[in-house]
Amino acid sequence: MGKRLIVQRRGRGSIYRSPSHRHIGDIVHPKLREGRGRVVDILHDPGHTAPVAIVDYGKMKVKMLAAEGMHIDQEVQIGTAVHLAPGNTMPIGRIPEGTQIYNIEAKPGDGGKFARSGGSYGVVVGHGRKTIVRLPSEKLKALSPDCMATIGVVAGGGRGEKPFAKAGKKIHAYRSRSKRPYKVRGIAMNPVNHPHGGGSHQHVGRPSTVSTWAPPGRKVGRLSPKKRRK
Repeated sequence: MGKRLIVQRRGRGSIYRSPSHRHIGDIVHPKLREGRGRVVDILHDPGHTAPVAIVDYGKMKVKMLAAEGMHIDQEVQIGTAVHLAPGNTMPIGRIPEGTQIYNIEAKPGDGGKFARSGGSYGVVVGHGRKTIVRLPSEKLKALSPDCMATIGVVAGGGRGEKPFAKAGKKIHAYRSRSKRPYKVRGIAMNPVNHPHGGGSHQHVGRPSTVSTWAPPGRKVGRLSPKKRRK
């Protein structure tokens, strides 16, 4: 009697729960038109790959993704006419071409959606009715000039260069992100555990494309794409 397949457990929810009680919270641009703040602390957030800076604007304290080179007691600005220094936030329509930016808004006021992981950044390519930004994926995107972005590169880059060295360390690291740390190939399993398992050597043994109407235990391999609804 074989085990239940992973493909049959997909719809039953994740067995990994993200420790959201240890997360600092949402990191978004503050609802300020103009302001000068001071970095009072830089924290580690398990929910982000980048360190989080706490900025005191006098009337309010704001959490923001730290830029490379940011330090405590550094002054940061937000507004339409600020200096082009790492950590300052301004509309992308006023940022010169070729400037590296991060935490870019998709729509004005949404708090930032693009280039938020450690070491990532976008580049302002051109201006017009829309501002053209090259995202970390090398895709060019036309955005409203009123979208806010922070100048610089997200801190925490190079986190993937250090190897895990042990499986346990990877399990703990991925558990904090609520991700599965390992994935066993179907051809490496026994035939009772997976349709691709078994054989004198590791091979699928049958056509890897399956029908849309295949049952859950057989529906593995190259799945046909879902038809778009009209």
